[in-house]
Amino acid sequence: MTTNPTTASAPSTLWARFRRIWSLLWAFAITNLISLTFAIGLFIAMAVTDYVELPIPRYDALLIAGIAITVVMWATGMETLREVGVVLLFHLLGLIMEIFKVQAGSWTYPDEGTLMIAGVPLYSGFMYAAVGSYICQAWRRFDLRVTGYRAVPLTILAVAAYLNFFMHHWVWDLRWIIAALFVAVMWRTWVHYTVKDLRLRMPLALAFVLIAFFLWIAENMGTFLGAWQYPDQESFWQAVHMGKLGSWALLVTLSFVIIATLKQYEGRLYGHPGDHASVTRTP
Repeated sequence: MTTNPTTASAPSTLWARFRRIWSLLWAFAITNLISLTFAIGLFIAMAVTDYVELPIPRYDALLIAGIAITVVMWATGMETLREVGVVLLFHLLGLIMEIFKVQAGSWTYPDEGTLMIAGVPLYSGFMYAAVGSYICQAWRRFDLRVTGYRAVPLTILAVAAYLNFFMHHWVWDLRWIIAALFVAVMWRTWVHYTVKDLRLRMPLALAFVLIAFFLWIAENMGTFLGAWQYPDQESFWQAVHMGKLGSWALLVTLSFVIIATLKQYEGRLYGHPGDHASVTRTP
């Protein structure tokens, strides 16, 4: 009895391919989790302060936690001093928007804190800083590079998106126009990254949407833990509206542009020679 070599090797080939894909997906997930160190630490602090009685107000404890996480990541070399500076810039930009939005009635902070400005706890800026920290960490761990990146128009649009979060309370909401312009400007912009020994790429616009989706999940976790609260969550908790996905995607663009400016200064923005000729590959 003889066996067809092609038929015999097919299951083995499929199994090897499945193991290869699983290995890459696992490595991708683990690298992302490590890149989320700041955010994970902050969510652990939210959970602990929600269920453990503390001698100081909860929001003050979260501020201390945010500072401690920042210091530890710098002291252990997870973030450089420049990256810490960028993270603190995100904290400031986020805090400014938080103060405005709370005064406008967009959301509130239901728990107590003494270190607050106009009803906004100072820790709140760390939620935005966590986004910046993730991008910095992912840039290094995935060896991120960008091709087709148009710095000037993207910077203008990112600033416009940030200002629109304020201005739409008085004039027209231009978020969808800004989003459409983003898609047009980034039409041929790719982010290249490495998973294990494989160099891959995806459209930069898709990367923004994916990050926004996970930020929306994080926002649901944060509101469930009472870190802040939307008006429709006062009586009982319910999921954050899916419309927030668009807002997060636009906000991520500002984070990316700021970090891209830093990486351009460091010479780590534009693609490696092989990236320009690469094609999207599946393992």
